[in-house]
Amino acid sequence: MNKILLLALLTLNSCLPLYGQMLSLPDGGTNQKSWVGQRLGVTDIEIRWNAPGVKGREGKIWGTPVAHYGFTDIGFGTAKSSPWRAGANECTTLSFSTDVNIEGKPLPAGKYGFFIAVYADSCTLIFNKNADAWGAYFYKPEEDVLRVTVRQQKDLPQSREWLAYTFSDPTQNSVVVALEWERWRIPFRVSVDFEKTTLASVRRQLSTGMGFDGPSLQAGAQWCLTNNTNTEEAYLWITRATSPSLGNLNTFAALSTKAGLERKLGKTAEADKTMQAALENASVIEMHGYGRQLIGQKKVTEALAVFQKNFEKYKGVWPTNVGLARGYSAVGDLKKALEHAKAALPQAPDDLNRTSLESMIKTLSEGKALAQ
Repeated sequence: MNKILLLALLTLNSCLPLYGQMLSLPDGGTNQKSWVGQRLGVTDIEIRWNAPGVKGREGKIWGTPVAHYGFTDIGFGTAKSSPWRAGANECTTLSFSTDVNIEGKPLPAGKYGFFIAVYADSCTLIFNKNADAWGAYFYKPEEDVLRVTVRQQKDLPQSREWLAYTFSDPTQNSVVVALEWERWRIPFRVSVDFEKTTLASVRRQLSTGMGFDGPSLQAGAQWCLTNNTNTEEAYLWITRATSPSLGNLNTFAALSTKAGLERKLGKTAEADKTMQAALENASVIEMHGYGRQLIGQKKVTEALAVFQKNFEKYKGVWPTNVGLARGYSAVGDLKKALEHAKAALPQAPDDLNRTSLESMIKTLSEGKALAQ
């Protein structure tokens, strides 16, 4: 009997919730638990908030107990002078995976409680160390990391029912984040040092197992070459990537990256030798692309030589005739350029290329060089 009773108790206990767990249920639509994020370069930006609704209170949001002006005693907790919590319920939070700038002012990487001191014609954005608080009831100004004043946009043509955070106007280095609710919009620009944060990320990744992976090393070196930065370290990466004892990459991409870095470092003879090796391993498209690159650099004689090599190596297949048309045009031999453009026309793989070639043939027939 004792064994049966013990078994029953164990079975009952296994069906009960574990201590500390709570049943998750819908909030009934009072406020909407929300989150949104965006990547800026290698920087992840994430915002989490509870979104209140206007619910018929248009014109009675700003400067009222709903979103009060300035700092006030909200009547609970330990804070006696609190800003608005920039949402509802729990503290609104913003997190940044790298250091950023808010309206040009530095903010270290991390997760922050986000508050706003709202005024009639301006708003003070507050990034606070305490990202776990309930609303602004326990707000401590001494825990503020950054305050920035911005101007809000008011009287927007369309009212937004639920408070939202949006991203707009993205560039390589920045994005505009905005709180939008009712007819107000409170925008602020988040910016990063794109080169610094990306290079730090590349270095960090290449300090892991990726530092023994040829394609990863080549990708890091190529990024540095493209962005003209960190040339010496990038050369070490690509040397490891192409070394027979490690990456052993002999692809056109890897060897052309190495050649480009050697040229940056003044190793001209080595760069020429490496580039020749790269061309031996190049596909017809890769060689064609390199020829186009040389034309863009105004190295037209070298470009024509690459296009000729491509034509001979791949026996005149698409797009080698197109390359020769561009190469001969670049050096001023429009007659030969026209011959190869006409030869390329029946090889065109699609309507887009066919239309482009027809335009090239028309230009060359009129005695004009092709735009490069």
